[in-house]
Amino acid sequence: MNFSIKLRFWILVGIVAISGFSQGMLLPLIAIIFEQDGVSSSMNGFHATGLYLGILIASPLMEAPLRRFGYKPIILIGGLAVALSLALFPLWKIFWFWFILRLVIGVGDHMLHFATQTWITSFSPKEKLGRNISIYGLFFGLGFAAGPLMTRFLEINESMPFIISSAISLAAWLTVWLLKNEKPEHDTESTSFFGTMKRFGKVFKYAWIAFLPPFGYGFLEASLHGNFPVYAIRSGIGVSAVAILLPAFAAGSILFQLPLGILSDKLGRRPVLIAITLSGFISFTAAGFLEESITGLFICFFIAGMLVGSTFSLGISYMADLLPKQLLPAGNLMCGIFFSFGSISGPFIGGIAIELLEGISFFYVISTMLLLIFIALVAVRPAGTSQHKLNSI
Repeated sequence: MNFSIKLRFWILVGIVAISGFSQGMLLPLIAIIFEQDGVSSSMNGFHATGLYLGILIASPLMEAPLRRFGYKPIILIGGLAVALSLALFPLWKIFWFWFILRLVIGVGDHMLHFATQTWITSFSPKEKLGRNISIYGLFFGLGFAAGPLMTRFLEINESMPFIISSAISLAAWLTVWLLKNEKPEHDTESTSFFGTMKRFGKVFKYAWIAFLPPFGYGFLEASLHGNFPVYAIRSGIGVSAVAILLPAFAAGSILFQLPLGILSDKLGRRPVLIAITLSGFISFTAAGFLEESITGLFICFFIAGMLVGSTFSLGISYMADLLPKQLLPAGNLMCGIFFSFGSISGPFIGGIAIELLEGISFFYVISTMLLLIFIALVAVRPAGTSQHKLNSI
């Protein structure tokens, strides 16, 4: 890559890191504030879905503006929405006002992710696609892991975490002005809402298998952060163990994100995804047998993080392998949609399992989901698209 492309890449990666930071901060920060204020756990959990609902609402409406105006304006609008929303939290501490702000942050974050993902997948050479998307996922993971550290500022002032994160987001937003705008490759379909829906149909037909890993990662991440603490308390694992085990998963994910991406460039996305989903199934099944041992759980969580912590970024790369460049905007949108479906359904299914399946480990819910994705990846060998096929639909 020449200097201008390298600069663009690292600015986009930095933007994604700040996005991860804001998401990683909001989840525990608002949960702690509401818990201290006596808000019920069910309403607290409902509030957390605001971010993912924002993603789902915005997704079908985002492709047309991207094609018309280009990547840079979408990133600028999304980044500004996130920075301003974070700054507004201290203004009015009302449940529904904060829910709306969270919804807006969900929309803004998705604009950032959608535009940066699509831009990176469009200019990355095929032999470095896995590496570049893995760096993208790595920096999001680093930001997400650093976000919860902001909860310590609650002891000083409740508004401080929001103000600091807003200032950091604004500083990152300013760097986007250095970039030269580009637009996605032209597509023959209309740029209207109906044109987007038609492209979604094409994308799903040829690349639906690539959306299962993002769904699985959303399911896994939201279940671990939303359900596992509750399960740990009820089963006697203890809150102190949660504080060790969840970072172990995050550490494994961060350390092996880039190696797995490079490996997928050499061996292919499908074989690597098959291997890691099977290994993830084994890891979480083993965790179900080792619940009495914190050391055993720590090892299982770290190994699981090493493997399935990369499923989202590998899923994006797999999708980009299967589709021509003019369909990448729609493909990236659908990765985000499936991630949101997983993030919403994971805690819901996990919560039902904890309530109804007494005596059966919560970890089996995650391992079963990974097993189903593994079976689908083995059973389906997509051929990808060709321009002739696309024109014939």
